[in-house]
Amino acid sequence: MNTLSSPAQTTDEGMADSLSRIGLRWNSRGYATLSGPLLALARECDQAFLAIAARWAAEPEHHPVLMPAMDLSPVDYFLSFPHLVTFAAPLNPAAHHLRTFTAAARQDPQAALHHAQLTTPGDVLTPAACYHVYVHHRDRELPAPLKVTTRNTCFRHEEHFAPLRRQWSFQMREIVCVGSREEVSDFLSETRTMVDKLIARLGLPVEWNAATDPFFDPTANPRYLAQKLHPTKHEACYQDLAIASVNMHEDHFGDAYGISRDGRPATSGCVAFGIERWLCALIDRWGTDPGNWPSTFTAVGREVS
Repeated sequence: MNTLSSPAQTTDEGMADSLSRIGLRWNSRGYATLSGPLLALARECDQAFLAIAARWAAEPEHHPVLMPAMDLSPVDYFLSFPHLVTFAAPLNPAAHHLRTFTAAARQDPQAALHHAQLTTPGDVLTPAACYHVYVHHRDRELPAPLKVTTRNTCFRHEEHFAPLRRQWSFQMREIVCVGSREEVSDFLSETRTMVDKLIARLGLPVEWNAATDPFFDPTANPRYLAQKLHPTKHEACYQDLAIASVNMHEDHFGDAYGISRDGRPATSGCVAFGIERWLCALIDRWGTDPGNWPSTFTAVGREVS
């Protein structure tokens, strides 16, 4: 179908109408509202991912969309990804600042926003769902491998946005394993096999490619060079769109957050699914008529688990 195969095509008026009819409302600032058939398909996708998580009896966790900025300091997030971060900063609460702001807003809301005085940022909007898991289990000695699944609204402020493909705000489901290196390696290998079965049953032509994280000034970052030399991130790509990733973190998070297994810093790994990107791939493959969409998504998820 190739309905969403490039960002330029998303501006086509006919395609925009088709996407609107199935439940997509797009804001060009980088976020989407889902309803109707498209929301139903998103739920079906997540049920399939949960079925894979159930294979591991992964414990569900629900985390807030906010996290303290300093909780990302142990992994040098602000050094590696300053271009992606979104801070949550309320208005300066001093009464005279609020009066100045409200007076300006009555005259020109846009100008009021431009000159608003904000508090010093202390929190960030979640950049990836799994960060909360490592913070939540900080300073733990694990008697057995920890397996968790979590979903969150994530935020990455990138250079450009396109509906379902690349968004400032998007939904991410992750399945996380923390344990010994062997335990995590086995988890990632078996989970990737299950993802392959799901992809095959849905008729999505996908290739797995070695990838790196989107570092700021990558050639100056030793972690980027390490990932190039010893790939620890592999993405399932539908055309040029990564819809899932398998990530081996080694002991990066275990050491940073004091999580140990058998007396050593724990290894961690995760499998991540960008829900909107799965919608994009499925629509591109099967079109915008819900009658043509795969009708056994949840059943397929149970089968591959």
